[in-house]
Amino acid sequence: LPSVWERLQSSTHGISFRIQISVKEVLDTDVLLKLLFHLPVNYPSTVPDISVNSDQLTRAQCMDVREKLLEQAKKHLSEPMVHDLILWVQQHLKDVVKQSAAVGKEKTTLSKGTEDGIWMLLLHLDHMRAKAKYVKTVEKWASNLRLTGRLMFMGKIILILLQGDRSSIKEYLILQKSSKVDVDSSGKKCKEKMMRVLCETELQSQHKRFQMFEVKEYSASEELQKEFETAGLAALFTEFIPPLFK
Repeated sequence: LPSVWERLQSSTHGISFRIQISVKEVLDTDVLLKLLFHLPVNYPSTVPDISVNSDQLTRAQCMDVREKLLEQAKKHLSEPMVHDLILWVQQHLKDVVKQSAAVGKEKTTLSKGTEDGIWMLLLHLDHMRAKAKYVKTVEKWASNLRLTGRLMFMGKIILILLQGDRSSIKEYLILQKSSKVDVDSSGKKCKEKMMRVLCETELQSQHKRFQMFEVKEYSASEELQKEFETAGLAALFTEFIPPLFK
């Protein structure tokens, strides 16, 4: 059963909480799983949004565990399910991880270089000194690479949320790191050294696609949160954004 339970926040859109559990003898070691649940207001008629993290598992393995949990959640619609999902993952984690490794090998041998599906990237920028020029550059890259999403300003917080082909997302990251996008304190052009990748993952069925790339300013964190929740990204917000306000 859960070793650590932490309520993160509740709003008119639902409730979010994180559960940490230790699962014995997976990969010849104990695995600490961090499960983040966002229960929408119409839960349990709707499945919760789930995020899975673990230092002992790869990102691909975490995504596979998440997929399996969502599959299980659909079997429990209209009944409280979090407890059942935790029991299920404790009993089946070993099998999912084994299967994930086998599928991973199969995928690499079958399709080297083909990366299907729409991906999502969330970046945090520390500052923009030459804001107008910087914004124009980001808009141009997003347009050229056919990426949709948001460049978001909320007080001192600057976020870039992108959706598109995985190859385009990777290309964007290279541009963002290697181009002189800003100026330093003396006004000289400089590269982005303070950027952090908060999340890079495949878009899931409950995530909504952005139709275009827009630059938006928010006057309060509630507005920013609403933007994420409208896009089906409540769990993403809860996991990565509140720590930035501290």
